[in-house]
Amino acid sequence: MSEGFTPDKPILMGRIGAAHGIRGEVRITPFTQDPLALASFDPLETDRPGLVVSITRARLAKTVLIATLKGVTDRNAAEALNGVSLYVARDRLDAPEDDEFYHADLIGLEVRLDDGAVLGTISAVENFGSDDLLDVRLAGGRKSVYLPFTRAVVPEIQIAQGYVVAVPPEGWLDDTPRDPDDVDPQ
Repeated sequence: MSEGFTPDKPILMGRIGAAHGIRGEVRITPFTQDPLALASFDPLETDRPGLVVSITRARLAKTVLIATLKGVTDRNAAEALNGVSLYVARDRLDAPEDDEFYHADLIGLEVRLDDGAVLGTISAVENFGSDDLLDVRLAGGRKSVYLPFTRAVVPEIQIAQGYVVAVPPEGWLDDTPRDPDDVDPQ
């Protein structure tokens, strides 16, 4: 079975970035459909043991939130939080609709080709500014590839059964090495 959907797995909602100014504000990259919705979750769990944060004020600045966190009053305290991931317990979120899911539910799912052969396992869902990409660790090796997360490339998602079906574009797996050891030096 996959490490995908589990009812007690917290959902990654955002990540704190650089300090903003000298009064303790931080930049937060939100991973929510509505970026300002992140501020409505109080408190937010983190990936640092014992650290819980509360957003007391937030405003949108392009694609990031500029936020004031409870107890963070200067730049040094804000800088110490750089890289902290923010989570919400799944039971605090609305259940996804029938054809919806959280990206966290995809992590650990097996990736099968349309003929049933196992391609690998989803290790992350990334977005570098365009569309979502599935980072797939290929079966039997260290190599991983990104697959576009579109209906054409991933036509079937079976979270409860622990797999997705992928139809990679022709030549995609041949031309997209990710690990430096996999690149031909010529």
